[in-house]
Amino acid sequence: MGDDTDGPPEPVPTDRESPVGAPVIRGDESVAGPHAREAVQFDPDDPDRLADAAETVRQFASGDTNDDHLYMLRGAAACAALVRGEGSYKAAAERTGGNATVSFIRKWARVHDLPRSVRKQVALGRIAPTAAKHIARVGGEARLLLAWATLDGDLTVREVRSVASAVNDGTPIEHALREYDVELGRIEIALSPDSYRDLRRRASIEDAAPGELVTAALEEYFD
Repeated sequence: MGDDTDGPPEPVPTDRESPVGAPVIRGDESVAGPHAREAVQFDPDDPDRLADAAETVRQFASGDTNDDHLYMLRGAAACAALVRGEGSYKAAAERTGGNATVSFIRKWARVHDLPRSVRKQVALGRIAPTAAKHIARVGGEARLLLAWATLDGDLTVREVRSVASAVNDGTPIEHALREYDVELGRIEIALSPDSYRDLRRRASIEDAAPGELVTAALEEYFD
């Protein structure tokens, strides 16, 4: 007989899962509105699209972004596609004619490699693209935790940069966040009156903190 038990849970994605250069967020009408139809796909295997990517990176490196979050994601996509198409950061920088440095291209290509859940918050303007560059420096699950702490703790770009550096130096992320009075996992939520009533009632009866019951319920839901 086969094993009817569920397998191990799927790992939470901490990197991009869609093809490099694909306008997943930029082409999402719920995020980009009518501009979604104009989203450009930078296919690193298409010479014409790669040329478009090189030109986009040249313009992007000029600094004339007007703090447009979608434009910055477009520039990040162009950087990532150019690196993939040219084979290295150095070759990508050379393709721009010196307009973009290796460091510039590397930083923004990493933003393009962030998971969709984080890139969406960048597109919506809730996470600053400059903060996303530092979030992208962090690997693994800490990357997601830093992204959500940036939102819930209202961290500045400078604070995000500091936390990212500390984590990369080996400091546990919860300790690095505590430096800025951010408690990892603390979030303010609004419940319906009925759910609030029942949560408080059950917590009182079970002599448990409301957060414990919410955590248990969410873990069961996500499983």
